[in-house]
Amino acid sequence: MSTILITGGSGFIGSHLIDRLIKDNHRIISLDNLITGRTSNLDHQKDNLNLKTINHDITEPIDIEEKIDYIFHMASPASPIDYLQIPKETLLTGSIGTKNMLDLAQKHSARLLLASTSEIYGDPLEHPQKETYFGNVNTIGPRSCYDEAKRFAEAITMAYHRTHKTNVVIARIFNTYGPRMRPNDGRVVPNFIIQSLKNEPVTINGDGTQTRSFCYIDDLVDGLTKLMFSEIQGEAVNLGNPEETTINDFAEKIKTLTNSASTTTYNDLPENDPIRRLPDITKAKQLLNWEPKTDIETGLSATIEHFKNVMNKTDK
Repeated sequence: MSTILITGGSGFIGSHLIDRLIKDNHRIISLDNLITGRTSNLDHQKDNLNLKTINHDITEPIDIEEKIDYIFHMASPASPIDYLQIPKETLLTGSIGTKNMLDLAQKHSARLLLASTSEIYGDPLEHPQKETYFGNVNTIGPRSCYDEAKRFAEAITMAYHRTHKTNVVIARIFNTYGPRMRPNDGRVVPNFIIQSLKNEPVTINGDGTQTRSFCYIDDLVDGLTKLMFSEIQGEAVNLGNPEETTINDFAEKIKTLTNSASTTTYNDLPENDPIRRLPDITKAKQLLNWEPKTDIETGLSATIEHFKNVMNKTDK
């Protein structure tokens, strides 16, 4: 039984990752300051003796007595609605928080997986985006607090690897969706689903011709675990769905699946919002034998059921 530390364990991705690792017979220590995470995401595991939760801000050092074998560094605000409100905290999590976790990995001779993001590519001039692409990021724009936090996190992770031989790997995560996303997350999946279920106008930023790809949470967790337990060191690997869709088509699909009478309204596109975003996952396929398996209808249907339950509880 390995002991695995997960930062951001009460978050959307972190909590699903904990479920998978506990199922695979690992002991988990979850660190989360609950700035965006929610304790309810782990309520179903609260009596599990293989899970220990600690309310802690990783920008402050922490000493863990138990021997740690692996660290999934997942902690960070990840939605514009969050990181635009707390830009300093976002930057410090990516910088000081990442340094603290790398120091902990060094102390325990643990392997660390950094959860990076497709946002390091910015508004890409290369399509689809390979891991070799350096990105097109506005370092002083409103989104820079998140983009640059993750770019710095990658840089310091590689500095530790080169200087101290720390065992690290970087996952560049593209848009992920599924149950346990927050209703007020601000991203298109919860926004579109809730608006559709309420038969309210579905609001699209821009003209809706911009593209994204959406990876279901179970597939992402498969990719994260395969990457962590692989032999890959000191490299970045894209994890996402290589199927591209326009935001207009995505909104219509959600309206269809919810049998919604919603109309569509359009707002201005936020500054530096990417026009096209699509991962090249050739590396993940070749090195990890990984690719998403959940089709969009199946994934969205499960997510819609989650939000129906959330709304029913709220109404009671």
